[in-house]
Amino acid sequence: MNNRTYYIPLLALSLIVLALDRVSKLWIERHIPLGGGITIIPRVFRISHVLNFGAAFSLFEDSASPQHVRFFLTIFSVLAILVVLFFFLRMAGRLTLSSVALALILAGAIGNLYDRARYGYVVDFLEVHIVRYHWPDFNIADSAIVIGACLMFLELFRQSGETTRE
Repeated sequence: MNNRTYYIPLLALSLIVLALDRVSKLWIERHIPLGGGITIIPRVFRISHVLNFGAAFSLFEDSASPQHVRFFLTIFSVLAILVVLFFFLRMAGRLTLSSVALALILAGAIGNLYDRARYGYVVDFLEVHIVRYHWPDFNIADSAIVIGACLMFLELFRQSGETTRE
């Protein structure tokens, strides 16, 4: 396969993740009342409907200046997207864990930026409990970012392992 053709599948991956994020958030808003939820696995997993006015894990949500938080989170997201896009375009000619990771991170960042810019908050709906710990609610965009970051770490460890063996 010609290296240039990897741009299309990687961009398709980003678009699919972005579409799943948008569709899932719209479904949640229409079918689950705010603050409500549907239990999938008792005491482990629920589909919920919460609004996150802060950053990841609701950081800065209780700020005395929410409009400043929204502004800085939006600016940070735009800058992060530009950086990821730069590396994505440099690496998308090859199909690697890193290029797939960047496609996922790009989609997740755009998905959450869209919500924050349009509504002023991000819709979160995946609620996980691990024993007595309640993980902060998250969404598909957040999942894509975390999976992408994990793939990047795997690629880094794989490359460092190859370097030490040589």
